[in-house]
Amino acid sequence: MPIASPLPRRRTVTALLLLTFATGLVDAISVLVLGRVFVANMTGNAIFLGFLFVPDTGFDLTAAIDAVAGFLAGAIIGGRLARRFGERAPRRWLCAALGFEAALLLVLAGAAGLGVLRYDDASKLILIAGLALAFGVQNSTARQFGIQELYTTVLTSTIVGIGVDSRLAGGSGDRQGLRYGVVLVMLSGAVVGATLTHLFIAPVIALAAVVVLAALLLFRFG
Repeated sequence: MPIASPLPRRRTVTALLLLTFATGLVDAISVLVLGRVFVANMTGNAIFLGFLFVPDTGFDLTAAIDAVAGFLAGAIIGGRLARRFGERAPRRWLCAALGFEAALLLVLAGAAGLGVLRYDDASKLILIAGLALAFGVQNSTARQFGIQELYTTVLTSTIVGIGVDSRLAGGSGDRQGLRYGVVLVMLSGAVVGATLTHLFIAPVIALAAVVVLAALLLFRFG
C-alpha cells in the first residue's frame, strides 16, 4: 500500500523530480567516467551481467556486479526505513532516507575530490558501490508513494506509458504531461552531468547531494 506523502501532490511531484534530476547527474558520471556502468538505473547493468556467460565481450563486469550489489543494499535500507517510519512519521522517514543519501553523496564527493577515491583504479569500486547504495535508498523511498512515473531512477515504464496512453494508441492522453516532464528532467540531469564532467567530477557528485537536500527540505518544510 502506498504511503501518503506529507505534501500536496504538486509539491510531492516537484520533490521527486529533483531526485530524478540527481539521477541523471550521477549516472552521467558513472557511465562516462567510472566505466560502462550505471549506479542508479539498474536495467543496463542487468544486461551487462548477462555478458558473464559470453566470453570476450570486452566488458569489465566487476563494476556492474559492484553496482547491483550496492543498489540492492540501498534498497534494503530504504525498505527498512519506510516500514519503520513511513506510515506513522512520514516526514521523519523522508528526512532519514534522503539525509542518509545526501550525506553519503557528500562523503563520496569529498573522498573523490581529495584523491582518496580515484576514477581509474580499484578504489573506483568503492565509489561505484557507494553511489549505487545512495540511489538504492532513493529508489526504494520514492516508490513508496506509488507514482509509477516517479520512482526517480527508471524511465522504461514511463516511456511505455507515453506510447500506450497516447491518442495515437487510442488512449486518453492522461498523465502525459507528467511523463514527458520526468523524461525531460532526467535527460536534463544527464546533459548537465555530462557537460560538467569535462571540467570536474567530484563537484558534480556534491551537486547531486545538494539537489537531494533540496528535495529533503521540501518534504520537511513544504
